Amino acid sequence: MASDIEIARMAKKRPIGEIAARLGIPAEDIIPYGHDKAKVSARHIRSLDPHNIGKLILVTAISPTAAGEGKTTTSVGLADALNRIGKKTLLCLREPSLGPCFGMKGGATGGGLSQVVPMDEINLHFTGDFHAITAAHNLLAAMIDNHIHWNHEPRLDPVRVTWRRVMDMNDRSLRNVVSGLGGPGNGAPTETGFDITVASEIMAIVCLARDAADLEARLSRIIIGYTRERVAVTAADIKAVGAMMVLLKDAMQPNLVQTLENNPAFIHGGPFANIAHGCNSVIATRAALQMADYVVTEAGFGADLGAEKFLNIKCRQASIVPDAAVLVATVRALKMHGGLAKEDLAAVSYRALESGLANLGRHIENLRLFGLPVVVAINRFTTDTSAEISSIEAYCAKLDVQVAVCTHWAQGGRGAEALAGAVTEVTAQRREPFSLLYPDDMPLFAKIETVARRIYRAQRVDTTRAVRNQLAAWEAAGFGNLPVCMAKTQYSFSTDPGLLGAPEDHVVHLREVRLAAGAGFVVAICGDIMTMPGLPRHPAAEGMHLNAGGQIEGLN
Repeated sequence: MASDIEIARMAKKRPIGEIAARLGIPAEDIIPYGHDKAKVSARHIRSLDPHNIGKLILVTAISPTAAGEGKTTTSVGLADALNRIGKKTLLCLREPSLGPCFGMKGGATGGGLSQVVPMDEINLHFTGDFHAITAAHNLLAAMIDNHIHWNHEPRLDPVRVTWRRVMDMNDRSLRNVVSGLGGPGNGAPTETGFDITVASEIMAIVCLARDAADLEARLSRIIIGYTRERVAVTAADIKAVGAMMVLLKDAMQPNLVQTLENNPAFIHGGPFANIAHGCNSVIATRAALQMADYVVTEAGFGADLGAEKFLNIKCRQASIVPDAAVLVATVRALKMHGGLAKEDLAAVSYRALESGLANLGRHIENLRLFGLPVVVAINRFTTDTSAEISSIEAYCAKLDVQVAVCTHWAQGGRGAEALAGAVTEVTAQRREPFSLLYPDDMPLFAKIETVARRIYRAQRVDTTRAVRNQLAAWEAAGFGNLPVCMAKTQYSFSTDPGLLGAPEDHVVHLREVRLAAGAGFVVAICGDIMTMPGLPRHPAAEGMHLNAGGQIEGLN
């Protein structure tokens, strides 16, 4: 079979205006970026009927492994399949980050015959949303430095500035830097650093804001540092919000593209799930729910990260409730969780598979804590045997969970029709009421402990007195009602990436907390997780080039 990018190039795309018309979007309310992608105007989104709400399907996965699970591919395949069986369906995905594209994770447009297109443009610059967010973030950083240089009121303490800079690339050398060298004319020497753009609070704000007014209010609440008297200083205090709004004006509008089967897809926003909340924008999701009968969306990495934050942060702030969760698993990944090495995954090992099923079971249990019906999607590989598939089906039957075997990578929407049927069936049934994991008024450290104990099955959370004191100070300042955003490794329920399967009674090491007052959550940084990734020994960038025809090669 051809590579993903070769398949994408062969796509018979329809004009984006035609895709928009199917959703009832008039021509004057789309802003085309070429013939195959466009933004949807804020005016049209404001005109939608808020009482017309479709069914929301959350696609998540078992804990990711090097074997691959195919969550985005499954999301695309499911959306195509629902459209094939006559359900008006809109797909909502995150935008890919350049850092992972040039690193080792690759892009985020699906694969095989279940892709969104144009694949190369979506994975690279797309419509410029990430560049706008990067610019707005760094404009605020520049205005902070300028504020200090001219001794403006309120007097920021240079050593208590908390706002770092960002760039949309993996670069370990920029994690910690000193700026302002070269004499008084170049500012005061200050320790600072860079995070990746997808970890920016502005990225989270864009993805959680309901409209432009909410965006402006959230930007105004960003805490950038403190005075010598330890009084918080905000972006509004240094008059930076208006200029940031100017840069973010277009980035707030959802991007419309299509699948290989010419079905509509919103791709908008892209916070990471291991260091941020891992969901596409509230604006795109809410608009999609008012335009379609079914909306398929995904949350990053495993259900312990992306899905937990989707439910506890996004649903809490956006007042939305998913109707079902699709949990993606593969035989290969489950065997890896059972102790099999990556190079041995093609071999049949029922012992490893049965051991790895504990990871699947843990995620099923966790999703049910929220009252969600769950469908397991087995993303089938050619090396999977019928007996291995039967083992997963038998395991899920004991848990009273429906299973659908999917071949959408090779067959497109046709290969996910069984999954589409299972999803429509469970969403039509009565279910438990949706419930969040913790109430707003629970203390911040208790919220962190609740996630660690109930989702990760940790024995306890280990941290310093300084972290506890910081959380208490934020509670005293009125931030105690915020949800928590757990930042940890995606590979394990624990903070140890090598501890696969379904570990219990481990210790979660909480080393740092950050207040994202504008986004509306407290970030709990656990273990060795980095907010600025580095490139691997041999990054994907080494294999990328333009061919003789000017086309991109090596993009995954």
